[in-house]
Formats: sequence, structure tokens, C-alpha cells
Amino acid sequence: MRTFFTLMAVAGAAWLVLSLYLYFMQERVVFLSHLPGRAIELTPSVIGLDYTDVYIDTSDGVRLHGWHVYARDAHGTVLFLHGNAGNISHRLDSIAIFNALGLDVLIIDYRGYGQSDGSTSEQGTYRDAEAAWHYLAEERAIDPSRIIIFGRSLGGAVATHLAATHEAGALIVESGFTSAADMAANLYPFLPVRMLLRLEYPVIDYVATAKAPVLIVHGRDDEIIPYAMGQELYEAAPRPKAFLELEGDHNSAFMLDRERYVEGLQRFLAEHVPGVD
Repeated sequence: MRTFFTLMAVAGAAWLVLSLYLYFMQERVVFLSHLPGRAIELTPSVIGLDYTDVYIDTSDGVRLHGWHVYARDAHGTVLFLHGNAGNISHRLDSIAIFNALGLDVLIIDYRGYGQSDGSTSEQGTYRDAEAAWHYLAEERAIDPSRIIIFGRSLGGAVATHLAATHEAGALIVESGFTSAADMAANLYPFLPVRMLLRLEYPVIDYVATAKAPVLIVHGRDDEIIPYAMGQELYEAAPRPKAFLELEGDHNSAFMLDRERYVEGLQRFLAEHVPGVD
């Protein structure tokens, strides 16, 4: 009996420690700007793409770094919002795909990532995306109907928030989750995550009010964000909308199933963004 109570005490202590860790360290758990590192390791020039470094100031005074990558005879511009780890230099494969589709790409690092200043927060990511939109639509005077808001993983949450307030040409959410609470409950089913979380990212609410045609992309074998969450986002999105299922896991489906991925992007964009064929 003593052994039983000892085990219960150890389990209870471990549960408490994990709960406290999640509550106080959740930003550190979610925003993995330090993995694999903040250094810009490669640039688009290594794959033969023309680009310029861009520095954008947010509404609260944070300076962001990004790239504006140019396609020949571009038909539109992708505002690329990346996932929760790494920085813009780890997204060259995706940039190359959009470039081959005849699209310019503006990709930014959130505050606290790469060469951007500041420290990351949920509201900060929203302000960062807003600043990138302002750069394209106001400073560069790009027709919003030719701006494609693209977000992968965490970036999908930021992208849907932006698309709920701006009329873009299209919204693409790849490997997206429904909410921070749903993700935490999936990863830590033994913890009272809905009581502990400060982060919200209510993506399913944002996508329901998107002011653009919506494409949801998800890998069937995603081991991090359940495929079912992608289906839920699709069901919540207003029409017009499409769902693109890929073979592969969270980080590599777009490369493992590249042909289907590229064809799906091209088909969707040709239908909804002027000039894309």
C-alpha cells in the first residue's frame, strides 16, 4: 500500500511540474526561433533566384527582416508566413515552388526570429503579418486581388487572422491546426491545458470569416497536427474553398507529394487569382 501511495505522489508531483512548466514556458514551447537557430544560413541566390532584403517596421515599432523574391513576369505575390521553428532561410524549397508558378514571394521572419528584432508573442505575430500586408498593399501598391496569403503550420494561424480582415486574392493554409487549445489537448491529453493556456490562436474562428477563397492543404500522415484538424478547417471555411490532401508527414508532404501539391496549387490559383494560369 505504501508503494501505491508513493507512486501516486510521484505521479502527482510530475503532473504538477508539467502543468507549471506549460503555463510559464508556453511561449518557449511554441515559438521555437532557436531551433535550429536564428542565423540566416542560405539565401535565394543559392538556387538562382533574384531577391532583395526587406526591412519592415510594425505598428508597435518592431523592425522585421524578410525577403522579397522575384519571379519573371510575376502574376501575383505570395505573403509567406512560416511555421514555429527556424527562419526564412529554411523555406527555400517552398519559395522555389511559388517562383516556378510565376509568383513573387514576400517572406518575413516574425519578431524574435532570424534577423527580426523583438520577442515573439501571439499578438506580435498578428502585428507582423499586418505590417507585411501593409508593405505589399500600400508601400508597393500591389492590388490585393493579386496577393496570396500563405501560412504553414503556425503560419496558418497568422494567415487566417490576416485574411479575416483583408480581402486578398486567396488564402492557403497548409498543415494548419484548429486552435492552440486543441493542439495542446492533442499533445498533452493528461494536462488541463484549456485552463493553463494563455495562447489562443482560434484558427477555426478566423477561417470561418476569411475574406478570400480558401485552400486547405494537409498531409494524410501528419504526425504533429492531425489530418482531422485540416478537415475541420475546410468545413468551417466559407465558399469558395478547396481541400488538397497530400501523402506525407507534417514537414515533408509538400516535397514527397510534390507533383500533386504543385498541380493543386496551380489549379486553385488559376481559378481565383487574376493572371495565374
